[in-house]
Amino acid sequence: MFVFWGDGSQDAMDLVDSIIVRSTENFNWTFIFILAVVFYVYWSEINKKNYDAVFAGLALYGVHWLYEIANALIGRFAGYPLWSVSNASTTFILLIGVCWELSMMFSLAGIISFKMLPEDRTARYFSGNGKRGIDCRLAGALSMALLFALFESFLAGTANHSFIWVYKWWGVLPVFVTTYIPFFLASNYVPDMEPRRRNMFLIGEWSLTAVLLIVLIPLGII
Repeated sequence: MFVFWGDGSQDAMDLVDSIIVRSTENFNWTFIFILAVVFYVYWSEINKKNYDAVFAGLALYGVHWLYEIANALIGRFAGYPLWSVSNASTTFILLIGVCWELSMMFSLAGIISFKMLPEDRTARYFSGNGKRGIDCRLAGALSMALLFALFESFLAGTANHSFIWVYKWWGVLPVFVTTYIPFFLASNYVPDMEPRRRNMFLIGEWSLTAVLLIVLIPLGII
């Protein structure tokens, strides 16, 4: 069953209120296995000197963390976050809107998206006959964003409430436009930046992420 918008129901609010962040109550060994898979993928790419794929993965994953921190702050100060994950759907909740399994998936999503691009990343689709066409990186970002938004709508309709949307104005369309498009634009464009700009982008997003987590988690804000 697909859910396209939050329903603003008391049941949804109660589910969010019951979330226990960073509890080990449901912890199991799949945590370690998933971590091993992520390490294998990254070190395989590094071993093959496929650094552009690594940059793509880190670019998207850093954006993901900044979004999750922002979502947790919204939940803290507005009452409810834009999205949440339920206790029943995961082995470990990192922040109110992201669990371990989901976060590790996003650590690989940028690499996957980047590898789906054509070898010639300057290629343009639907060009010719005087038409400029669309950049293959933009087309890839839009298609991946749509796929992820639709899959999130499926997760929002699962029996264990893998995703919880409280606000009636939040759903597939805003997720697609404001969340997933920026995610995949980062993975598809950052590797082709001029090296100095690319390094500044990656260092900046990950430094900001680290500072926010180091400050906000001990303070009990997120």
